[in-house]
Amino acid sequence: MPAPCCFRPSWLNRRIAPLFSALLLALAVASAAEPQPAGWPLTEAETNYVLRPEHERRPGADEKKHQPALWPVTPSAGHWGGTRWLESHTKLVQHVQANRGPIDILLVGDSITQQWGSVLDGKPLNAAWQKHFGRYQTINLGIAGDKTQNVLWRLDHGGVAGLEPRLVVLLIGNNNMFFTRETGVAAAAQGVKACVANLRGSFPHAPLIAVKIFPAHAPGHPFYEDIRQTNAAIDALQLARDPQVQVLDLWRETTAPDGTLKRGLFQSDNIHLTQDSGYEFFAAKLQPLVVRLLSL
Repeated sequence: MPAPCCFRPSWLNRRIAPLFSALLLALAVASAAEPQPAGWPLTEAETNYVLRPEHERRPGADEKKHQPALWPVTPSAGHWGGTRWLESHTKLVQHVQANRGPIDILLVGDSITQQWGSVLDGKPLNAAWQKHFGRYQTINLGIAGDKTQNVLWRLDHGGVAGLEPRLVVLLIGNNNMFFTRETGVAAAAQGVKACVANLRGSFPHAPLIAVKIFPAHAPGHPFYEDIRQTNAAIDALQLARDPQVQVLDLWRETTAPDGTLKRGLFQSDNIHLTQDSGYEFFAAKLQPLVVRLLSL
C-alpha cells in the first residue's frame, strides 16, 4: 500500500492537470513581457510592442533565453512586416463587433479557414459552405499564416468578444510546422490544445469541432512527416475527453493508399484545398457533425 503522502485519487489528478497547464500558460505569458495581455482596443504600449518582429517577442527573448517549446502556447500577435497583420486582426474585430450576440457557427484558424470566404478578402462564404451550411449564421475568423500562438493572442484581444456561437470549428497548426525543428511536434500539439482550451473557456456551452491538421506536400517531406507526428501527439492529448469537443480526422480520406495527397482536393502548392472539390469534400465531412451538434 502506498504511503499516504503519495496517494492521489483520480479525481484530484483530473483537477490538477488543467491547473498545471494553466500555470504553464500563465508563466509563458509572463515571460513574454506583454504590456497588455488581454483586451481591446490596444493601448499605445501594446500596439508598439506587437509591431515589433515576432521573433523579438518570443518567450525569453528579452532575457536572451531560447525557449522554443513555449512558442506555440504563448499568445503572440502575428507579423507580416509593418502593420498588415494587425490591420487584418482589426478588421475581423470590427466584423465581430458588428455581429455581436448569438450566431450559429464560429470558424477559427489560418488560411484554410480564411479561404472558406472572408471579409478580409471581400468575399462571401464559398459555394461549398453555402450549399451545406448556408442557413447558419457564420463568422469566419481565419487569418492566413496564423500559428497557434497567433490565434491565442487574437482570442484574448477582442477577437471573439461579444459573440455567442452555438458551435465552434477550429483548424490550426499547419503554420507551426515551419518551426518544429526548434519547437518539436509535441509543443505544436500543445498549442492546438491551448486554442481548444481558450475557446472552451470563452464558450463553455458551445460544442467545438477540432479538425486535425490536413496533410501537406508528400511522404518524406519534413512538413508532411511533422504534421503526421503532430496529429499523433494531438491524439495522445485526448481532447475529446471533454464531451463538448469532437475531433475530426480526415487524413486517410485526403491521402491515397501510398500516402500521397489525393488528386483534386489540393491546390498546386500541396497545402491548400481547391475551391471546388477540396472545400466540397471538407464541407461534406463537416456536415453530419455540424447538424448533430447544432441540434443538441
